[in-house]
Amino acid sequence: MFLEVEIAAQGRREWVPSESVPGTPTPSCETWIEQPSPRLPLPQAPTWVEPPSPRLTPRSSSAGYTPNAFPPVKKSPACILAMGRANPPNKIDQATYTDWYFNVTNSSDKVELKQKMQRICDRSGIQNRYSILTEEFLKQHPEFYTPGEPSLEQRNAIFAEEVPKLAHEAAVEAIREWGRAASDITHLVVATLTGVAIPGADVMLTKSLGLRPDVNRVMLYMLGCYAGVTALRVAKDLAENNPSSRILICCSELAAPTFRAPNEKFPYDLVGTALFGDGASAVIVGAQPQPQIERPLYQIEWVGEVLAPDSEKIIEGTLKLEGLQFYLDRTLPSLVSKHVGGFCRAALDNAPEKPGFNDVFWAVHSGGPAILNAVEAALELHPEKLSASRHILKHFGNISASTVLFVLDELRKDDTPADKQSDCEWGIAVAFGPGVTIEGALLKRCK
Repeated sequence: MFLEVEIAAQGRREWVPSESVPGTPTPSCETWIEQPSPRLPLPQAPTWVEPPSPRLTPRSSSAGYTPNAFPPVKKSPACILAMGRANPPNKIDQATYTDWYFNVTNSSDKVELKQKMQRICDRSGIQNRYSILTEEFLKQHPEFYTPGEPSLEQRNAIFAEEVPKLAHEAAVEAIREWGRAASDITHLVVATLTGVAIPGADVMLTKSLGLRPDVNRVMLYMLGCYAGVTALRVAKDLAENNPSSRILICCSELAAPTFRAPNEKFPYDLVGTALFGDGASAVIVGAQPQPQIERPLYQIEWVGEVLAPDSEKIIEGTLKLEGLQFYLDRTLPSLVSKHVGGFCRAALDNAPEKPGFNDVFWAVHSGGPAILNAVEAALELHPEKLSASRHILKHFGNISASTVLFVLDELRKDDTPADKQSDCEWGIAVAFGPGVTIEGALLKRCK
């Protein structure tokens, strides 16, 4: 308070959020005003008044979700200001992947598993993916596909080198689009499921990108496919509570930790082997964009998550000497179908217009055709609503945390609002992962 009095007494002019000036509307990412700092009276000793206990809004049944138990505080909303993405150069042709996979793992004699794998690939909705694992690499590292052979150390070594490298490429693309210096980044949020290293990918990125040594860093480990939305939630909170901050999000994922030879004891491994690809996404988030320099792509209005009851066993991962062992239960699509409608309806209720499901754009995690079909059916979406998600699945596969951000990047190529009478459009980004967790964001984009 005293510091504010001294500053005001100097007659300085500052950029201030318009909600702090009486009689002005709450600013969006497109509008804010410059006001002289008001001369504040000397502070009086405060009189403490016990505030009334807030009335909590009860959460609904397991099939729904009621967010925002406390009234929201009006702040300048966070915006996505730039995006970037990257993939390794090695491109996988899904049509020939089964033959390659069984040959390179010396498993061509496992005819039934090979036929099953081919059926999965044919129904995957994937045309191609990207991977750092080449035939030459695997010949040098037979421990990756030799049953019982320890390979955790080698897999983690790949993580320590390749995850920061891919994240760096995506971040450089985002920073280039952003138009400001990398040294203007104040916060760094990194998400990965691929492995663990100390120091982590956040430290490697700080160095390789030339970020400030005092950049505030957050690492999100082992969250899985919903971590891209989690990173948006963290960045939104940082941006809206620190309006001058600029947050760089990097999600970087590799399928190398889970690659292994086909095994009759773990037939569900084939699904992951057929679906997952490698890639990284980067996003820059901030509030109160600078005119003529920063261009808001999406306004982040709300982010929330919910745990589906009694679903801890649906998606499981165990770190073993042979790498990361995943289990995906076949009931996952039906579980998503059961809970996604209530969650997304509650998210859209945060928009003043309370639009319907087919009135908004959709960035749904491209977890696989069964997941996308389940969401489409549960929400009764028009087929074109998930075209961006299916496009990413077709050309990149499931890239875990990076996927939903790839979809958002793809969506911005079409800047035509669904409502032709309006220049702005509401939308939902939603992803699913261990827990089972559903995490989503209510977004707004304008021409």
